[in-house]
Amino acid sequence: MFGPVRNPYNSDYGPGGSSGGSAAAVAARIAPLAIAEDTLGSIRVPATMCGLAGLRPSVGRYPDDGIMPLTDGKFDQVGPMARSVADLALFDTVIAGPAKPLKATPLRGVRIGISPEYFLTGLDPEVERVASETFEKLRAAGATLVWAEIPESAKAAMGVAITIIVYETMPSISAFLEEQGTGVTFDQMLAQASEGIQGVFKQFALPPNRPTHEVYETMLAQRQLIGEEIHRYFEQQRIAALAFPPIMIPPPKIGEDAEVSIGGQKVPLYVAMARNTALGSCASMASLVLPAGMTSSGLPVGMEFDAVTGQDRELLSLGLSLEKVLGPIPRPKT
Repeated sequence: MFGPVRNPYNSDYGPGGSSGGSAAAVAARIAPLAIAEDTLGSIRVPATMCGLAGLRPSVGRYPDDGIMPLTDGKFDQVGPMARSVADLALFDTVIAGPAKPLKATPLRGVRIGISPEYFLTGLDPEVERVASETFEKLRAAGATLVWAEIPESAKAAMGVAITIIVYETMPSISAFLEEQGTGVTFDQMLAQASEGIQGVFKQFALPPNRPTHEVYETMLAQRQLIGEEIHRYFEQQRIAALAFPPIMIPPPKIGEDAEVSIGGQKVPLYVAMARNTALGSCASMASLVLPAGMTSSGLPVGMEFDAVTGQDRELLSLGLSLEKVLGPIPRPKT
């Protein structure tokens, strides 16, 4: 069977990507857990669209052997999607090694950061509503909401990440094909891809449109600055996590590949998908997505919680409590 992967909540809508098949299988109760991969949101986007818990761990926490990367050890990271935080934690224990059993971190007194100007502007009204309801639930549970804008450098995360990714994509894929002994070159692989995929590569990642080396070096330095300033931001605000909707919209209909409408304004789809997830990728943060609510038409909406690099187990412990406070969402009817 061929064609687009469909969202188990409504087959007219997509499950998100690029790990949409993994998400759809778990949401449809075909599997209890699936392995996915996240470069700029490919765990977090399908997790929120399919009503799942998803973990993009700190970069390097899990081995990526055998998975074709788009960058040279900077953004690509394997991670799990499941229907509960406990299942994510079990996966983490198996892959990352023995660890103490997780205990839920009580939310009372936990400081959770919110950056409204960056993460909460321009949202679809349904996503904005679910986010507001989430913040009220956290406050009612005793969490301290810290309203503090992220550093200015961090607001450039999407552009920085995309520039680095498209610069490194061609050499990263070429190296992977050679290391795996495929006997296939990058050009041969691209020639077998769809016209749409070929068009994307030609528009962004291949000469003459590939970023220059000078621009690439500038973005590498900016990425380093973003990581440092985000770490400082967490220390200064004394927060355990940042909270925000991972994407700006509910799941879009299949076929809406170029742009979407938000509040009557046309927005490129990649912006709606990547604006909020880019910071976690750029700063190599541990990122947890949890189901947070439903749209009026019955589609899932998630919330993302990001912690600084290396705080994966602490984030999962916090996630056990967050999951209870946010509450369950209905399972798909199909």
